[in-house]
Amino acid sequence: MLSFIELFLAQQWQVTFASPAALSEHRADLGALNVDEVAIELNSTSFDDWIKPLQPDIVLFDRFMMEEQFGWRVEKCCPDALRILDSEDLHSLRQARHQLLKQQLRDDQLDIPALSSGSSLPALYQSMTNTDLAQREIAAIYRCDLTLMISDIEIRLLTEHFNVPASQLIHCPFMLPRERPHKPAFIDRQHFISIGNFRHAPNWDAVLWLKQQLWPLIRLQLPHAELHIYGAYPPPKATALHNAKEGFFIKGWVDDAHQVIREARVLLAPLRFGAGIKGKLVDAMRNGTPSVTTSIGTEGMIDPLEVWSGEQANTPVDFAQAAVRLYTDATQWQVSQTVGYQILNKRFDQTIIQARLMERITALLEPEQLTAHRLNNFTGQMLRHHHHKSTKYMAQWIEAKNKQTASEARVAGAIPLDPTH
Repeated sequence: MLSFIELFLAQQWQVTFASPAALSEHRADLGALNVDEVAIELNSTSFDDWIKPLQPDIVLFDRFMMEEQFGWRVEKCCPDALRILDSEDLHSLRQARHQLLKQQLRDDQLDIPALSSGSSLPALYQSMTNTDLAQREIAAIYRCDLTLMISDIEIRLLTEHFNVPASQLIHCPFMLPRERPHKPAFIDRQHFISIGNFRHAPNWDAVLWLKQQLWPLIRLQLPHAELHIYGAYPPPKATALHNAKEGFFIKGWVDDAHQVIREARVLLAPLRFGAGIKGKLVDAMRNGTPSVTTSIGTEGMIDPLEVWSGEQANTPVDFAQAAVRLYTDATQWQVSQTVGYQILNKRFDQTIIQARLMERITALLEPEQLTAHRLNNFTGQMLRHHHHKSTKYMAQWIEAKNKQTASEARVAGAIPLDPTH
């Protein structure tokens, strides 16, 4: 989201960031970028009163849930605004993989490649098609004028199996500069690292897999090795896994994630489900830190036959052996670091991605182009009609109920506690 804000500011556009979420202690300082911040409410006409005089030319929804809540209000108050959805990743794909993983674990038949995309796209479609989340998410994609997709694999899934028109989507992965500052050498680094928000289900599953199976196998070969696990919001069940004797350290939040990744020798990301592009693996490459991950982890960053910046492994034994090799072999480590830089320059060149995105947005800002684009998306018009009607009346009902509850609370608060008064 910050990369989009910075791109739009570079166009000399005025940017306003509006959110119904509570302020986080780890939030970015948007004020330093001269970006206006506005608190908005769910199910409230106060949003209409705010956005109608603003009349933005573009509205960017952060994930489909925001489009569900505010899309009908934007269309009502600002019908000419270009509506863009930033999908982040395909949430329904991640959910489907999570359910498949649970089933495989129950059946004791874990097969990570079967959970990944590529040749299994039809199977993933079958797992997703009847889910409420997929229907909601893909409906939001249809209702918007353009959806930013971070993974080309997910674009294939949407266009080839859900029949979403390619004109509704644009591939927009992380936009990164090509410059690579000096990084510490192999000999100057130590320890394994794993990083990720503990509230994100794939990250928590990875921590458990490390604790229960992977790390014990690595320690058998490297008895003095240490694994430092970082991430925001570690719950008590996570901190309880900390064990210094086993070299398993739960570190929690860190102010500078890039620094701790840069100081580590190898990053471990044993992801058994997920979607999109994994930020931790991109950050590892940016900091010259090779990684060991699964085929789920590398999805959307390399083609099936391309070499990874480290190693891919999908079984506990293979994963542990790969981690040991990468940690102890300076030559392989150096080659993997170089491959990481090559992947970044090939896949995440901000100059190329920004130009492609701005060309698409600029074209759609032309009134005639936008009108024609919307006319060619009858499915989106139909979904907006039905969704907006139902969401509108539900939101109005919730707003009326909230007002009634607040009024009753005020009346109740005015009644004296002493009945003799």
